[in-house]
Amino acid sequence: MECVVVSKSLALLTEREREVLELVGRGLSNQEIAEKFFISPHTAKTHVNRIMSKIYAHDRAQLVILAYESGLLVPGE
Repeated sequence: MECVVVSKSLALLTEREREVLELVGRGLSNQEIAEKFFISPHTAKTHVNRIMSKIYAHDRAQLVILAYESGLLVPGE
């Protein structure tokens, strides 16, 4: 059942939001995400906030958990 919830959560995200989620999962800050995508830190923060809103996350730690549970990240990579 939990896997279905994770899959549905990812389905709510745009491709860019999934990319941002992966970077959040890797521990990057909004500034580092902004530099990676050549966007402003404010835009990076907006992406993170929209992801959190869509999946009802309370903090970045929950985003990290989702990144691993969804398979976007694999431990040890």
